[in-house]
Amino acid sequence: MGAVHGVYLKYVGLSAVSFAGYHFVIGSFGPLEPLPLASSFSDGVRILATSSSSSDDASSLSSSSLLPLARAATAAMLSYSTFLNGTIAVLFQLRRGMSLIGKDTKKGTIPLWSYVLLFPFHGPTYAYTYLHTKMGKMRPPSAAPSSDESHRKKNDDEHEQQKVPVPVASQVQPGWWVGGCYSHEIQLPMQQPWAGIVDLTVEFPEKCRANTLNYLCLPTWDGVPCSPEQLEEAAVFCMEARKDWIRWWKQNYSRGGNDNAVDLADSQKQSMQQQQTEQLIPHILIHCAHGRGRSTTVMCAAMVKMGLFSHWEEALEQGIRPSRPVCKLNAKMRKNLEEWQRKYVDHVSVGVGVDSETKRKKGD
Repeated sequence: MGAVHGVYLKYVGLSAVSFAGYHFVIGSFGPLEPLPLASSFSDGVRILATSSSSSDDASSLSSSSLLPLARAATAAMLSYSTFLNGTIAVLFQLRRGMSLIGKDTKKGTIPLWSYVLLFPFHGPTYAYTYLHTKMGKMRPPSAAPSSDESHRKKNDDEHEQQKVPVPVASQVQPGWWVGGCYSHEIQLPMQQPWAGIVDLTVEFPEKCRANTLNYLCLPTWDGVPCSPEQLEEAAVFCMEARKDWIRWWKQNYSRGGNDNAVDLADSQKQSMQQQQTEQLIPHILIHCAHGRGRSTTVMCAAMVKMGLFSHWEEALEQGIRPSRPVCKLNAKMRKNLEEWQRKYVDHVSVGVGVDSETKRKKGD
């Protein structure tokens, strides 16, 4: 199943499988005898009471008495999984309830109680994301699809057998990274920190939190885009994070960055300093779980806000997908980007144009 389209169906499936497993365990179908849940509970209480009072009496109970208790416990767990994952699937569709997981938006951490109480959600989510990350394939970046349909199909045919592993994160433009929850594996040049990280996951803790100057968490369900207001917040955050990094660089690197090269010729010093400067640029990481949908949506807005592209579709097709072909947007993501573009880019541009024209006329 894709990481963008119909993601909520993962949890619908988990709920359905748990429901089927529940009925199998209690004997509604299959080879097992129907399980009388009330008697199983009383058997369990009797076993515990007997084992604490008399070991001889406990040994008289057949081992078969434990089986109904184990089945009842398994049935209870599957019943809970059915309810929890079904509820989360509904919340996906409603785009509500992100706070249910309990993620700390300042620290990027998920509390222990969440893992304990919501284990039917966390367990499959971690397993699916790990396998999807480690086994995911994509066309080589140079084979990114073009806008021409015939050329796109030709690329698909030619490179179908040349797919490469999907990187945990991709630098789609110099200093701009789109990635998933394993982006902490990326090492920046000269071990510099990230200028800023935009974390869009509700289901994973932030592992790069200690290695970034600025952190913004906008937790959203997988496949659910940020609102236009959140897109604007993230885009502005990225601009400010880059400015903050420049101030940090000046304080830590611009003063005597090559003092240890006093014996070198001036030309060599200049060359080393230029090389260091080229390596040390502000790096922004925008990541979700897989680095395909949520992160791509925010990256489109951020690059338009920075003036790298004039429209989000241009940012997607020319600025992101050539370096990370797996990036794609669902209908909701495109709708929110279109609304963001109209509200925060086109409308502002029109306003600036009107103001300029008014000032010119007054000057005349």
